[in-house]
Amino acid sequence: MSLADQFAAYSTWRSRLAAHIGELQNWLGQNELSDAQSDLRLAQLLERLREDRLNVAFVAEFSRGKSELINAIFFADYGNRMLPSSAGRTTMCPTELMFDGNKLPSIELLPIQTRSSNSSVSEYKRFPDEWTRMSLDTESPDAMQDALRHVSETMRVKPEEAARLGFEVGEGQVELYSVGDDGLVEVPRWRHAMINFPHPLLKQGLVILDTPGLNAIGAEPELTLSLLPNAHAVLFILAADTGVTQSDMAIWREHICSGGVAKRGRMVVLNKIDGQWDELKSQEEIDAEIQRQVETSANVLELPASQVFPVSAQKGLVAKINGDLPLLGKSRLPLLEAALSRELIPAKRDIVCESTESEFGDVSRRVRGLLDSRLTGLREQLTELTELRGKNKGVVEYMMGKVRAEKDEFESGLQRYYAVRSVFSTLTNNLFGHLGLDVLRQLTHETRTAMEEAAFSKTLSDSMANFFARSREALSKSGGEISEILAMMEAVYKKFAVEHGLKLGSPTSFSLLRYEKELDRLQAWCDDHLNTMVSLLTHDKKNITQKFFEEVAVQVRRAFEHANRDAEVWLRAVMAPMETQVREHQIQLKRRLESIKRIHQATDTLEDRIAELEGVEKNLLQQIDALEEIVGRVQEMLVPLGDRELQAA
Repeated sequence: MSLADQFAAYSTWRSRLAAHIGELQNWLGQNELSDAQSDLRLAQLLERLREDRLNVAFVAEFSRGKSELINAIFFADYGNRMLPSSAGRTTMCPTELMFDGNKLPSIELLPIQTRSSNSSVSEYKRFPDEWTRMSLDTESPDAMQDALRHVSETMRVKPEEAARLGFEVGEGQVELYSVGDDGLVEVPRWRHAMINFPHPLLKQGLVILDTPGLNAIGAEPELTLSLLPNAHAVLFILAADTGVTQSDMAIWREHICSGGVAKRGRMVVLNKIDGQWDELKSQEEIDAEIQRQVETSANVLELPASQVFPVSAQKGLVAKINGDLPLLGKSRLPLLEAALSRELIPAKRDIVCESTESEFGDVSRRVRGLLDSRLTGLREQLTELTELRGKNKGVVEYMMGKVRAEKDEFESGLQRYYAVRSVFSTLTNNLFGHLGLDVLRQLTHETRTAMEEAAFSKTLSDSMANFFARSREALSKSGGEISEILAMMEAVYKKFAVEHGLKLGSPTSFSLLRYEKELDRLQAWCDDHLNTMVSLLTHDKKNITQKFFEEVAVQVRRAFEHANRDAEVWLRAVMAPMETQVREHQIQLKRRLESIKRIHQATDTLEDRIAELEGVEKNLLQQIDALEEIVGRVQEMLVPLGDRELQAA
């Protein structure tokens, strides 16, 4: 099963999963079981499934064959190279390939001059006017090739301008950005490129990130702080003719193998093995030489040899275009694609399953609890009424008084419920007082001011450390408020369950640990890179460090935004079961009283009322069966699948 087939199977599975969730949403509406919170949570879940993306990043130093490998894996069906691929530096800026159905096929290019501001690429994505846009003629491969060559454009600027834009200008020919005979430095024309292209895999949610070499990666903190860590797969490309160079090792250690451990989905590709194809050598000798290079590269990178994949991207591309199966096998490209499928698809599927199971499970359990509560109340009514068979009017009056007393007792107990809601509101305000974005916005402003006034590198580092310490303190205080809310709700749940028989279970817990870990990750990255960066730079250390901080601040703000969103969902989820059960219990007590009243007043016969309630009971049982059937279909799709099962899906 090819990578494209695996991806198509995953896309089909995701669509079927969304359809089953949509089925529940529609069923709830049809049966008048929906509420604002459930509708919102299911709508958000469906939106996430529709917007689901699989991010694959290709990382390497210049001239390792990244673009050719992308062409070979994803775009061979077009019968030509989609991305420019030739000797030398063809990828001059980070390039994202994706598909957005709301836009026409195009290339959007962010001018390199935007580096002079402190705004990150993600910030600029919110302002389309800042980008240069070019249309893509998808019907003409030649026209597409011409358009895509813009990605590799350069410009010549003065050394001072190059340094101001974040490029380290060297003196010798070995330097990437050296002063030419004309006194100018060649730098990329564009800071970032986004290609919107209607490729079948891109339409299904694949996003490909093609990165430039080490120097460019280091100059864009967003790549190492966000884009690369969040990629579901990272392919690190080496060249068989160069082996593992010093700059290769720098990329591997600093940007891919964080903390000395390669995450799942991090793969090493040894490209250009066709350089070893020698007609004067036997196939066994060629294979042995390639294996020796694999083992050498693995030892240097401190990896098992099984995690290094030797390929010839160029021969693989030619073989696919010409339909040459022997050459394709010799290129070893199918082995890499199979490994990528094994790593990429299951890892992404696990993420989707985890988030879906949590959200969908909460909604379905809440609906089932509501139906169970209604069924319990209904059966209590039926029991009361069947016991009245053959009884006189005095017994009916006694029963009516008993239910009325129970109703009065519950309504008097509601004062406690309203008090809980008031305290809950106060604690919620306290929580967002610590976790809210206003606090972070003020902290960012104070840190920015301190860095602008700093005269020494140590002061810059201290300002950054203080920023993280106070951000972590805000999370810690928020965690304290969450614990207090949870403890209060646990006590209230138990009290109402004991006193009024409400089936509340235990309130859903919530932790900010994942966001604390994200701060730890960002600070560790800063500690590893900031001092090194400042010591290496000779031009405008303060300016470069401030740009660095702005990107860090964007990532911390993003973590806080997610924490706020998740906290809001949790707060609704922790209060909703109690609100639903209280409302339902009120309705049931009212119905019980009304039933007995009507019988007492002889407006209904006892048997007619019992028959009516038995009909309602039958309908409730049918609703429970229908709910379980829908939930079962979703849960079946969330069970781990093997390759064969995924294909069948």
